[in-house]
Amino acid sequence: MTKNEKLAGVIQKTGAFNCVECGKCTSLCPITRVNPDFAPRLMVVKAQAGNVDDILGSKDLWQCLTCGRCSQKCPYKVKYNDFVRALREMGREGGTVPGCSEGGLLRSAARLMARGDLPQKRLGWVGNDLKTAQKGDVLLFTGCAPYLSVIFGEKDPDVLNAPRAAVSILNKLGIVPVVGNGERCCGHDEYWTGDTETFGKLARLNIEWIKSTGASTVIVTCPECFRTLLKEYKKVDPSFDVDVLHISEFLADKLEDGKLQFNKEVKETITYHDGCRMGRHIGVIDEPRMLLEKVPGLKLVEMEASGEDTSCCGVSAFSGCDTFSKDIQVERLKEAKATGATAVLMFCPKCRIHFKCALKGKLSCAKEDVDVRIADFLEILDRAL
Repeated sequence: MTKNEKLAGVIQKTGAFNCVECGKCTSLCPITRVNPDFAPRLMVVKAQAGNVDDILGSKDLWQCLTCGRCSQKCPYKVKYNDFVRALREMGREGGTVPGCSEGGLLRSAARLMARGDLPQKRLGWVGNDLKTAQKGDVLLFTGCAPYLSVIFGEKDPDVLNAPRAAVSILNKLGIVPVVGNGERCCGHDEYWTGDTETFGKLARLNIEWIKSTGASTVIVTCPECFRTLLKEYKKVDPSFDVDVLHISEFLADKLEDGKLQFNKEVKETITYHDGCRMGRHIGVIDEPRMLLEKVPGLKLVEMEASGEDTSCCGVSAFSGCDTFSKDIQVERLKEAKATGATAVLMFCPKCRIHFKCALKGKLSCAKEDVDVRIADFLEILDRAL
């Protein structure tokens, strides 16, 4: 099949042929807001015109955040995220690869994890105060936190606090979750950068491990892992028949059943950052807020862009991090600070890393305009139990 034939298939499958060049996508794009030379609409126009080499060789192909803002508001239902991902897969086949921040360390780690013959030691964060199991009905998928803590520990030394808090909360509910060395990277970044071979290997290894534990429920903390396991793993293996829940969904159910009660006061005004994958991609928006509203003493104030209209952290799949990324991050931090909150909570470890990195770097504004603490959502809940 020629490149043009593949491109025609992508256009057909993603509904890109429906584009009428209204520009709605471009007007909403967070990248366009800081870089007027970038326009999602023009990517589709070039594809319709058959300019395949122009598209696959363009840096714009990798600059898209796949945040989903354009697809959400497109009046003609063009699946722009799927369109970009498919083009990236084509680009890789032709030898085009994205840049990667931190020298590509995280991507290298993912490829190493995709080798089933390499044993891991990823449970050093599980202290004696935490109870975990190797087999059981409930499995906690912790994501790449152990690797992120090594690679980005200087920027965010608290990366491992999220899985620790998750296990602690589950233990307080009488649950001993499965946590094991058999877990690999979920493959999110490989999927979105078109590396379907590595993604498939990681997915199959994770599915095999999850099945071996006997778990029927998989609880996920990271929004990117959550979306990947929920929406993509079934495509890899139709027999992957487990309940995949974000931990906020699981805990919200326990709250409604009366099995979860917050009895310790946390006196703080906070705001909440909806990760793109969890909020806009999946629609898990209400559950985190339900939990926060039940914490005694905690006051939640909303940012202007929240819920399905949330802003992105400015980086996707670690495909580079440039001045445009920093501009988006500073905008979001200003928005958080403007609410009067002392902390902004988030589930996504990558979002936390990016925002903390922005705060430590050279700012394009006064420090006091963005001086807000970046905190893990689960830590607050664990403190309240």
